[in-house]
Amino acid sequence: MTLAVRVPPELSARVPAEQRGPGLGRDSVRLLVSRGTEVAHHAFRELPGLLRAGDLLVVNTSPTLAAAVDGELGHARVVVHFSTRGDDGRWAVELRDPDGRGTTRPRAGGPAGARVQLPGGVRLVFEEPLSADGERLWWVRASGPGVPGMLREHGRPIRYSYTERDQPLSAYRTVFALDSADGSGSAEMPSAARPFTARMVAELVSRGVQFAPVTLHTGVASAEAHEPPYPERFAVPEASARLINAVRAGDGRVIAVGTTAVRAVESAVGADGAVRARAGWTDLVITPERGVRVVDGLLTGLHEPEASHLLMLEAVAGRAAIGRGYEEALRGRYLWHEFGDVHLLLPAEDPHTQHRSCNVR
Repeated sequence: MTLAVRVPPELSARVPAEQRGPGLGRDSVRLLVSRGTEVAHHAFRELPGLLRAGDLLVVNTSPTLAAAVDGELGHARVVVHFSTRGDDGRWAVELRDPDGRGTTRPRAGGPAGARVQLPGGVRLVFEEPLSADGERLWWVRASGPGVPGMLREHGRPIRYSYTERDQPLSAYRTVFALDSADGSGSAEMPSAARPFTARMVAELVSRGVQFAPVTLHTGVASAEAHEPPYPERFAVPEASARLINAVRAGDGRVIAVGTTAVRAVESAVGADGAVRARAGWTDLVITPERGVRVVDGLLTGLHEPEASHLLMLEAVAGRAAIGRGYEEALRGRYLWHEFGDVHLLLPAEDPHTQHRSCNVR
């Protein structure tokens, strides 16, 4: 799905909400609510009143890594974006050129055998492209001290040109983030959950809203090319699988917080429609043709008109709802990207008669 809209540059959120004025917090963002093609405007702090007892929020616990590191390729200065840690110890990385403004511009990866020197004595050797369809991401093998420690000491969060300045890693971590024992995490923040605060979580729990944690370590997005997602590591714990199934059997709604949570939970559903504990790699690409089997609603950020994520949104809510919502977001001057406003997609009808009967493929 490609939206026939243009997002003006001034609608890019350049700094986190809590830095836009005194007394503001992470939850000081706006919330666009779509129920089918009906759209309403809210503050994010009103979310507890928009959900109901028995609803379930599926949240991604992946921590954001300080995944950008300066390096040297021969005599050239480069920036390495660490994307995905493989089971064989290699990392998928994206090579970028510094643009002189604190951000980067695209650069071809490789070739095979190319070596990049990083701080702390870490050296990368390029081995092969991640995908036969392109050479943006390459598998590299690291020698010297471990990559996770090097990232903690010398890395910084990946930053794109629409942001105003570098931010500390804490600005890119959500309230649900849990550090991984092996140092794995997300190259880019699971940003739909960023507006949540501990106080908001407590209020939701007090109102009977439940939480199901899952994990999906998201890699480096294709900021310029908007490629479809590639395989990513995920885990759906047994307790979360049981909780999701129980809510689906009752009257509650399963609402994913972010497209990463959708991909994780939809990767763990069997042919019988039940969610089971599962961990590993998922190459699932959710499209309107595939549909969704578990998720009734979605809380997500506002995506670029060309982004492949829009196909997932269409699978959850339908093309008409997404088109109408984005028209309203533009008209209402909502803010885009990871520090921006959020969009809650709820079913126009009871979930038991909508997605569960129509969208199973």
